[in-house]
Amino acid sequence: MQDVVLAMLAKEPAHGYELRARLRDALGPLGEAMNAGQIYVTLARLAKAGLVTSHHAEGRPDAPDRRVHALTPAGQERVVAWLAEVSWPRPDLTEFHLKLVAAAAARLADPVALVDAQRREILRRLRDAQRAALDRAVDPVAGLLLEGVVLRLRADLEWLDACERTWTGRGRGA
Repeated sequence: MQDVVLAMLAKEPAHGYELRARLRDALGPLGEAMNAGQIYVTLARLAKAGLVTSHHAEGRPDAPDRRVHALTPAGQERVVAWLAEVSWPRPDLTEFHLKLVAAAAARLADPVALVDAQRREILRRLRDAQRAALDRAVDPVAGLLLEGVVLRLRADLEWLDACERTWTGRGRGA
């Protein structure tokens, strides 16, 4: 969640309520279950780590004063590193989806390029799992696990294809 919040701040400084609204919009119906307090706890941790800074901003006449949060240079560096990361041992589809949304919103990276990088990593893992599954010395019970890994990776590839279609249709970096 920390990396997602940092990436959402990369577009522009925001207060906690705005961040929560951006995440809810990005997640659609899944975002409705998000705990509002989680954003503020995450912001406090990020500030303590030196990745976010904040200042008091006066509210409008019809709105209360708010604390506006912004990235520090270290926070910006972490966002760039997170966007370049291609780990997929146990994919968190929500996190990857938010990575695409944040990258496009802040114009930090092309979502289709991020999908391509993930696809290459999954294809590498798929080849390794298929080779292992073809090994005649593999116990049938262990082979069942390998079959599950192969099926899961194929499903992940299909989902990435769907991501690419959606982001290509929206225009790169949209």
